[in-house]
Amino acid sequence: MEQPDEVNLSRQDGEALIRRLQGDALTAQDRRVLEQVLRWYFWLLFALQEARFSLKRLRAMVFGDRAKKRPQKPSSGGGPASGGGAEGPETAPAEVPGAHADHTSPPPSPGERRSGHGRWGAQAYSGATQVVCRHETLAVGERCPVCGRGRLYRVEPGVEVRLDGHALLSAVRYALEKLRCSACGQVFTAAVPPEAGTEKYSARARAVLVLGRYYLGVPLYRLEGYQAMVRVPVADATQWDQIERVADCAYPVFEHLQALAAQGEVIYQDDTHVRILSLMAANRQAQADGTSGVRTGMYTTALVAQQGAQTICLYFAGRAHAGENLAALLMQRAEDRGKPLVMSDALAANDADEAALIRCHCLAHGRRKFAELEDVFPHECAVVMDALAQVFDHEEEARLQQLSAPARFAYHHQYSGPIMAALKDWLAQQFQERTVEPNSSLGKAFQYLLTHWQTLTRFLEVPGAPLENNTAERALKLAIRQRKNSLFYATDYSAYIASMLTSLIATCLHAGVNALEYLVALQEHRTAVFGAPTAWLPWNYHDNLIPP
Repeated sequence: MEQPDEVNLSRQDGEALIRRLQGDALTAQDRRVLEQVLRWYFWLLFALQEARFSLKRLRAMVFGDRAKKRPQKPSSGGGPASGGGAEGPETAPAEVPGAHADHTSPPPSPGERRSGHGRWGAQAYSGATQVVCRHETLAVGERCPVCGRGRLYRVEPGVEVRLDGHALLSAVRYALEKLRCSACGQVFTAAVPPEAGTEKYSARARAVLVLGRYYLGVPLYRLEGYQAMVRVPVADATQWDQIERVADCAYPVFEHLQALAAQGEVIYQDDTHVRILSLMAANRQAQADGTSGVRTGMYTTALVAQQGAQTICLYFAGRAHAGENLAALLMQRAEDRGKPLVMSDALAANDADEAALIRCHCLAHGRRKFAELEDVFPHECAVVMDALAQVFDHEEEARLQQLSAPARFAYHHQYSGPIMAALKDWLAQQFQERTVEPNSSLGKAFQYLLTHWQTLTRFLEVPGAPLENNTAERALKLAIRQRKNSLFYATDYSAYIASMLTSLIATCLHAGVNALEYLVALQEHRTAVFGAPTAWLPWNYHDNLIPP
């Protein structure tokens, strides 16, 4: 909305205008002044609304914004949800062709208490050391001490769990006995036990350092202080040396994971900012030299690729943004693989060679814009959010029924297609009937959906296309955790080491693999890893372990 022309009225002129208005004696000039006053009134309302949105966004950035739970209620007759002729998930058939018969049960309602909630079962401690405890006085085959008639036989053992505490790095001091000959002076020293190994830092200790730094996000200097407190000191420079040794064993696997991810059917893409001190120093030097046109941004990109049954999570930190990192990855894609589905938000930084991929945009990002405006435009936002809620409910139903990609595509076509078509018509109608100001926040939210409609509804065009980019956003939490705790990387080389090891840790998490044991295995089988990295991926490395 454009700002109207200025109206200048003195107090006396205004009082005179009020008297003429009350006496129904308005002149042509009075009518023009009143028209301008009304235009100013509507413009002021518009400006106040926009200022309110800006303050709300600022408050969310500073203090955080907790999403409100909207009550589920039937759609009103004025919105597309009721006009599209589509049934919601509650009217959808219980089984859809192509679904597996043994689908999981739906999650409990918010107020329902799940059985065993808040308590881990003994089977959850799969990484605990197993100790078998025999009965103190009885054995299999003996007479029952109670009745004296039956014989005892073994049944399923009972389980008790005990938790102990250690420093992140613990140490053992071996006191080696020394004997000296009284005649020749020769010294004889006891040998170190075999279980002590040959190196001061074990492979497990190095793996623990990697997980502490790149999973927990603990900076090395803070860990140095913690270890000093528990009287097992390890300098931060020494920690870095040990982390580098793990990276030296792991980078062939990281390179192979990139080649596999390039062949993925679906790739999720997003990035966040990062601080790298060496690049920041280069920025200051370029500014001092008066160099223009030099890129100053720094990004951590997360690329999550679904390749067959596996999920590969890759991180890249440096000057390149998400689109450039994706383009570099797709250069390794085989020509006969066809175009991958790439999910991202609509930022230009995510753009790569768009002709070489099928772009999908995040529908949750489009919904988020209306969630911010819901307090001021409750009816308009409810129309959009209720329609999108039904679509996401259909997606959840397809997930619970474990539909194949073609069956999921048909399911969305039947139930979500009419809803989205009606929503598009309703959005266009608001602009045609001029019920929304195009330059307002609400108008821009409408325009965002209409501008990116094809990429936002790609799941209605291509089987297997995702609806939202939550997978990449969740993956970025690891990088954000490191940034919040450690603030920066010293050099682009240390950022590369962080990207490599974080990629392996995140891929282990997706594969349900113990990342600690995996990093230990890579170190203990370094020669085999370099010879055949394809045999040492998180999901198949167990098959190649040398038995103890």
